[in-house]
Amino acid sequence: MAKTTMAQAINRALRDAMTADDSVVVFGEDVGPLGGVFRVTDGLTRDFGEARCFDTPLAESGIVGMAVGMAMNGMRPVVEMQFDAFAYPAFEQIASHVAKFANRTRGRMRLPMVIRIPYAGGIGGVEHHCDSSEAYYAHTPGLTVVAPATNADAYGLLRAAIEWPDPVVFLEPKKHYFSKEEVDVDAAVPPIGRAVVRRTGRDATLIAYGPSVPVALAAAEQAAAEGRDVGVVDLRSIVPFDDETVCAEVVRTGRAVVVAEAPGFASVASEVVARVTERCFHHLEAPVRRVTGFDVPYPPPKLEQHHLPGVDRVLDAVDALQWDEGAA
Repeated sequence: MAKTTMAQAINRALRDAMTADDSVVVFGEDVGPLGGVFRVTDGLTRDFGEARCFDTPLAESGIVGMAVGMAMNGMRPVVEMQFDAFAYPAFEQIASHVAKFANRTRGRMRLPMVIRIPYAGGIGGVEHHCDSSEAYYAHTPGLTVVAPATNADAYGLLRAAIEWPDPVVFLEPKKHYFSKEEVDVDAAVPPIGRAVVRRTGRDATLIAYGPSVPVALAAAEQAAAEGRDVGVVDLRSIVPFDDETVCAEVVRTGRAVVVAEAPGFASVASEVVARVTERCFHHLEAPVRRVTGFDVPYPPPKLEQHHLPGVDRVLDAVDALQWDEGAA
């Protein structure tokens, strides 16, 4: 296993998929000779030619619309939206056509396509560069939504997404693009729709995905130093949602905190709280809590560390679970 960055792991996943299947094509803004803003597609045009990896105009709706036509005709397009909030001009295409096409044709025609979106904060960017827009896609029936947290999952889940028979929104935590981890490209591809327990615990369970998983793991480490045994579940897939793994951990500990960067109101975190409460109610020792971004537009760089969920806020929520237990 070699140490590689998340950007390199995604690049390897694209490269391996393009090598294995001539129908896989990659396109978007600046993904060609430049290799993308984050150099995720570096070298693909050189190695596969401009017919397989190419630049497009600055027209996100057109990028997704073209991918729909290509997927209808036997190709497997992988498109990049460059930044999270840049995808909003394409949302009509995604919600009205990409998500509904299989249902519209009663399953006779599927759209095997991947929409890659570098998302979330932590890079000191301004608005339109740091949104956490996962709730829009998760709320749209017909879309599969994946959010890897590790470099190994970025590789494996992207390979799985490209092979998926229906459209996948693939959310890449851009602040982890250049963090290095060991990646075994020969390991079994993780299944879409299965969460993983990153750390087992006895006292409480932290539930997170994407960029919030390292925060949850750091909080669990700090909690251990303070004498509390806290586990961490990495969702990996938002849709489909792995109720089985999540609920098994919550039932075992009786307490849960959901950690996510997006604003809390009407969020994926809200849905996780609802699902856990409905399915684990009689096993809960305290109300399920959320630690999320605030319900404001993404702030300027000087304020983003106050906006993003951090270890202290997560530990405060864990402390509140203990307080709720005492109050009961």
